Amino acid sequence: MSTQSITPSSSRILKRKGSSFSDAPAESQASSSPGSDHGERPLKKSKSSATVLEDDDESMQGGSKLLKYTNMTIPEVIEVPPATPGTVKICSWNVAGFRACQKKGFKRYVEAEVPDILLLTETKMNDIPVDPFIDNLYPHRYWNIATKKGYGKSRLKGHPGTAVFSKIKPINVTYVLPDIATPDLVKGRLVILEFETLYVIATYVVNAGQKLKTMDSKIEWQRAFTAHIRHLDSLKPVIWAGDLNVAPTAKDLKNPKPNWNKSAGYTAIETEAFAEILNPTPPEAEEGEEDGDAPTPGKFIDVWRKMNPDEQDFTYYSFLRKCREKGIGWRLDMCK
Repeated sequence: MSTQSITPSSSRILKRKGSSFSDAPAESQASSSPGSDHGERPLKKSKSSATVLEDDDESMQGGSKLLKYTNMTIPEVIEVPPATPGTVKICSWNVAGFRACQKKGFKRYVEAEVPDILLLTETKMNDIPVDPFIDNLYPHRYWNIATKKGYGKSRLKGHPGTAVFSKIKPINVTYVLPDIATPDLVKGRLVILEFETLYVIATYVVNAGQKLKTMDSKIEWQRAFTAHIRHLDSLKPVIWAGDLNVAPTAKDLKNPKPNWNKSAGYTAIETEAFAEILNPTPPEAEEGEEDGDAPTPGKFIDVWRKMNPDEQDFTYYSFLRKCREKGIGWRLDMCK
């Protein structure tokens, strides 16, 4: 197995992997940066080199060589297309630990991307940090912090955390899901910014857990979140991004068959709930009403999938069995 250094041109994978550019209302742009964590386990970030997989590697197809990038840190040189004039750039990034990410090129990425609104998930912070770089760049900063001791009725493991930094002042910010039976499920997982013409929602969605043992908590989150996003969407357009902890279709993970209904993020319960948000079922007519009289909830668009209908690309790789080097991953971080 041979290696080569990452070149400036190949560093674009940081932009392309899991990225989404939105044609959402208010001419906003949105992207989802790599670094997601599936199952709330530490994300393995291997050395900053590009690995050429040899012909006898199990991940090969047709005997050709594949080039996979295994970044431990953000490359020194990052090429980012310039923003479209008159748009607002929104970037979403699962940083797998804010402090850890700062040591691995966080500042370089933000300086290159220059987002107007930056959404971070899995920040793993116990307190709001003092960070001169972020404080100077973004006058409006909002953190939803949860401790690492566990939370929710099932004492879910993990250390979530969600933050949104904005150059534009919102008119309102909330961190709760109304009517959820277990409010602790929302700790560290939700920040909603209301602007004059739209909402921006950052989520680090509850994980169904190993062997699906916290699926009940995931279902509770799904029901409350679906109701709330529908309510907000009835008021003004919504941009929803973050770690959504679901692979929507078989295209969104490398090995769909062995994971179906066995692994968190790729079960009928989760994919059907997600599909219902994207393309809701029209409500049944009540007595005295004709079909079509009741307003149909608005649809959401999986922006990256719309722009890349046939591509298979991932935002999360397990730290086991060299999954990143072999290209065995999941697309769990996205923008709607």
